[in-house]
Amino acid sequence: MKRLLTSLSLGVLLSTAPAALAQSTSTAPQAVGTAGAGARDTATTAKAPVSADYKLVPGDKLRVEVYKDAQLSQNVQVRPDGKITLPLANDVVAAGRTPTELRDAIVTSLKTYIANPTVTVMVVETVPPVIYVTGEVNAAGPQQLVGKIDVIQAIATAKGLTDFANKKNITIRRGSQLINFNYNDAVRGNAAPVYLQPGDTIIVR
Repeated sequence: MKRLLTSLSLGVLLSTAPAALAQSTSTAPQAVGTAGAGARDTATTAKAPVSADYKLVPGDKLRVEVYKDAQLSQNVQVRPDGKITLPLANDVVAAGRTPTELRDAIVTSLKTYIANPTVTVMVVETVPPVIYVTGEVNAAGPQQLVGKIDVIQAIATAKGLTDFANKKNITIRRGSQLINFNYNDAVRGNAAPVYLQPGDTIIVR
């Protein structure tokens, strides 16, 4: 009888072991696969796919890494004035620069405090390029910059000038640069078109 019971018990163990083994091997890869997918998603979204000559614009989100210095490494966003703020480096112009150019500017700023700083600038998230039209227009506000657009076209998208607009004294602010624009001359074809760049602000007085 003991021999019969032992044989039966052994048979039960042998029959259930493959099922248990199959269950354990099927659940483990699923967990690994989920974690792996999440890791791939994070890696994909951690750095926006931008070209080497991509020019930063207000609203872009960046990760600035300073080697072996967690306090100086920061997540930052390019402000509407085109700058970012970092410890020690203070305000640094970012808009209009490539990530490499921004990196070099940060390195230059930090050299006062750190010998040979190693800096990495990663673009985490980009925003659609926009320009802004303010002042004496009928529909002031931001506009997406799609393709090649000049000042006349941007004003037309803003539903034109108001009756109080000074057509001869329009200003385009491009970072720290101010560009004068005469609407009447442009309409008459007496001036070359002024094409807009991301972050430009047209100010109509």
